[in-house]
Amino acid sequence: MPSLPRHLRRIGHVFVDESMIDAPMTHRVRERLAEGGRADIPWTVVPPDQDRVEFDRGETQALYLKEYKGKFLRFCPGTRAYHCCGYRIIHIGENCPMACSYCILQAYFQDRVLKIWANQDALFRELADGFGADRNTRYRVGTGEFTDSLALEHLTGYSRNLVEFLEDYDNVVLELKSKVVDLSWMEGATRTDRVLPAWSLNAPFINEHEEFDVSTLTERLEAARTCAEAGFRVCLHFDPIIRFDGWREGYAEIIDRIFDFVRPDQIAYMSLGSFRCMPQLNPIIEDRFPETNYIYNEFVPGLDGKVRLLRPLRVEQFKFMVDRLRKHGMEEQLYFCMESTGVWNEVFGYAPPDFGGLGKRLMARAFGE
Repeated sequence: MPSLPRHLRRIGHVFVDESMIDAPMTHRVRERLAEGGRADIPWTVVPPDQDRVEFDRGETQALYLKEYKGKFLRFCPGTRAYHCCGYRIIHIGENCPMACSYCILQAYFQDRVLKIWANQDALFRELADGFGADRNTRYRVGTGEFTDSLALEHLTGYSRNLVEFLEDYDNVVLELKSKVVDLSWMEGATRTDRVLPAWSLNAPFINEHEEFDVSTLTERLEAARTCAEAGFRVCLHFDPIIRFDGWREGYAEIIDRIFDFVRPDQIAYMSLGSFRCMPQLNPIIEDRFPETNYIYNEFVPGLDGKVRLLRPLRVEQFKFMVDRLRKHGMEEQLYFCMESTGVWNEVFGYAPPDFGGLGKRLMARAFGE
């Protein structure tokens, strides 16, 4: 009997809203857990007026199949103080089964409950109303903001459902951003021009010491190559870039490895972002990852309320990586996630206002223009 992927093996309980007991998503999760040898996992029905569940059983995690009553389509929670990419979020759930020391979700969701919005009918109605209202309005959307796009795909099939639904909307491009490899969504895709498979990358040292229950860098790059060979353009993200002893050698190694798997013209865009976090994340990292030491670098408060690496140190890393990427033929694919005009000018020699805005450029690249 096939087992669950490594990153899903700590799931030990399932909660389900009473209103979602007969939802297709609920049946699918139950069937796939059983297929993975976990039919014995206890299920608890949650009353309709209960907003959250309490779960604290050591290292075990829980799934919560919830009827979500908020807005599914959202704007990225950026700030005007820095250049935002204009990404729109399709909100499919919250929290992540993997364990990356730097993950900001630890501060957002301080529990071990993986929430899945099981009322997909409501999600698709909202998206149809939004995307279908004006087919001339274009959208660059993704699901990897409050969760990993593919982490629960083995159980939920959510990304495949979205890919199939959005095939009817020429004005929408969907990015699937992940640290694991699950390409089952490709079975539902008949168009390669409306899906952007995306993976986060980091230096090998960070992957080995700060990212747990994730796919290896080689597995992610092999998946990117598989998608590129199938005709999809891929996205890659270096966020967060972390300062550690040997960072130059580490980031040089992974940058060079990228181009053993994909060509620059097969990359729609690539983001670069320095480690930044809300102040309350640091004590969480200290507690959960006591061997982590990058949080003791020189940080200053940013204009968005998050602490970030001192600007000269950020710029030093950015320049190193941009110079290396340029040698491989990368330029318009590159952008900073949440950086100032000054940093853009210092590193690139230009800033988003010079080319009409970051959102405009990335929208054009997403649509292959």
